[in-house]
Amino acid sequence: MFSNKTTAEDLAGVITAAEVKGRSLWSDAAARFVRNKAAVLGAVVLLAITVFSLFGQYFAVWSNEEIDWSIMGKISQAGAPSFANGHYFGADELGRDLYARTVQGTRISILVGMVGSLVAVVVGTLYGAIAGYFGGRVDNIMMRTVDVLMSIPFMFVLILMLVIFGRSIVMLFIGIGLISWLDMARITRGQTLTIKNKEFVEAAIAVGVSPTMIILRHIVPNLLGIVVVYATLLIPGLIMTESFISFLGLGVQEPMTSLGALIRSGAGQMQFGVIWQLAFPLTFFLVTLFAFTFVGDGLRDALDPKDR
Repeated sequence: MFSNKTTAEDLAGVITAAEVKGRSLWSDAAARFVRNKAAVLGAVVLLAITVFSLFGQYFAVWSNEEIDWSIMGKISQAGAPSFANGHYFGADELGRDLYARTVQGTRISILVGMVGSLVAVVVGTLYGAIAGYFGGRVDNIMMRTVDVLMSIPFMFVLILMLVIFGRSIVMLFIGIGLISWLDMARITRGQTLTIKNKEFVEAAIAVGVSPTMIILRHIVPNLLGIVVVYATLLIPGLIMTESFISFLGLGVQEPMTSLGALIRSGAGQMQFGVIWQLAFPLTFFLVTLFAFTFVGDGLRDALDPKDR
């Protein structure tokens, strides 16, 4: 027979020897994300592009608005990329430094994607969570409203807004933000219909927690995984939308620029043998889209509950 003291000492020794490690959704997801080489590479490339867009201007010899009069009008001969004259990516047809303009264009394109994604996350998540939680007539009215808005041609409305209210980056943000949250609302509403029947939500209702607090404290945090994944995958689509609008000449206006505007300008110079004016913006555009897509796919795989 073992004494209580001996048993307690043995038990303490076992507990000390057995190192118990806590696990959570986010730690497991981080481990799976790190094992995804494509996602990690996308994250590294995306970080490098973000640093380039934020701090690349400090390494530019010329500003994005400054004109090099010595090469203006003879771009195909003197405007090629060169470190000697400070035009790292060459110059455009007006003698402006393409490096500085690519830095600004990358920053604006990423900013458009981030702002649109932020609007989608905030508005769409709250809208869908409210509709899914209350259900019934409230859900029916709110989701039919979403269906009506989704039936309106988004690109036509955005172009019409830019033509009527003026072509500016602020109006571009408003136009993209007005429509980017609709898909998010439908996704979060479907997830909320499942989550609201969980035991912890029923327990919160039983103790008298208000619906507002239940949505903010219990529903929304449990939607965070799918929201992060969708937001990451949404950004490339919004960047493409902005680039298409700028390619049509309806996006940001001079002296500001975006990758879409730079691609449009570069495409017009291809007939003169000026390849670099299209090659550099197009490269940053494609690499940015691929990086966001790889990161989004990696997050989707990492946060998939079936892989836990």
